[in-house]
Amino acid sequence: MAFQRSGHGQAQRGHQFGPKPGIAFQPAGIAPGRMRQGPDPGRMVAPAGNRGGHVAQAQMPADRVSADQQRRLQRAAVLQRHPGVRVVAIDRDPLALELAQARLAPFADRVDYVHATNDEIGAALDDLGIAHAQSMFFDLGVSSFQLDETERGFAYAHDAPLDMRMDPGAPTTAADVLNGYDERELSRVLHEYGEERFARKIAGAIVREREVAPFDRSGRLVELLRSTIPMASQRGGGHPAKRTFQALRIEVNEELAGWSRALPVALRRLAVGGRIAVLSFHSLEDRITKKALARGATSTSPADLPVELPEHAAELRLTTRGALTPSEHELA
Repeated sequence: MAFQRSGHGQAQRGHQFGPKPGIAFQPAGIAPGRMRQGPDPGRMVAPAGNRGGHVAQAQMPADRVSADQQRRLQRAAVLQRHPGVRVVAIDRDPLALELAQARLAPFADRVDYVHATNDEIGAALDDLGIAHAQSMFFDLGVSSFQLDETERGFAYAHDAPLDMRMDPGAPTTAADVLNGYDERELSRVLHEYGEERFARKIAGAIVREREVAPFDRSGRLVELLRSTIPMASQRGGGHPAKRTFQALRIEVNEELAGWSRALPVALRRLAVGGRIAVLSFHSLEDRITKKALARGATSTSPADLPVELPEHAAELRLTTRGALTPSEHELA
């Protein structure tokens, strides 16, 4: 789904998102054909995650990349293909910023790095003296390199400290949630953010188990989940820990609340003619995004009026529908 903003009070801003986990999209805001041409191509806001790969093409061996992947990499090579573009790279994870700086070193004079969360985008742009950005791209959720950092506790496949903070300086860890929330609140988190069918049962087991000893390692939590979730559900529902770990990560990092705050600000700071793209991996993020954009694309004029009132006109215009899905090669 995409939106773009016109100069007549109506917005045309690009957004693409997907309705199910693991789906991939072509970001409308960074396709070369959609970037503003001329002496002032403007600013692009993008995450520092993926080691800066959202804005610069990676050098990968030809035998490791399909033709489809190569085309997508070329489309994402904003900094290489558009020498006038300046990028504001925002991320809450200092390591993500560090990795992006290393990868984007050849473009150091065209990238500003900001240690911030998505909902701080307004303040970040203010600090840089930027009123509006011509394109924005958001990659929601956990990054692959964070999953690879075993000691951060994001992955249930390895025993690790129950941390799960995207920003290591943030105050709340997964262990704090498990050991400090009451049973009702734990159940709410698991149900809302993990869409876990057995949220109440798991919450009760956690409360009983922490009376023996506080939770501090992920391995112990995984074993509790294995013994709590019925075997029939485990056989058909994937790893028993996946929903609980997702819920804890979202709660620790305030991902959904932060995105609910961030998106309206991002839309306000998008320039006329600008586009925004969102890469999401589960229905919770998708739902927030769809609702916000649907509101902006809907006129608020009374239905019985013969003409559109300018002050009630839709601010956004839908320019694409649906989403790009990963190829078989990418899923292999």
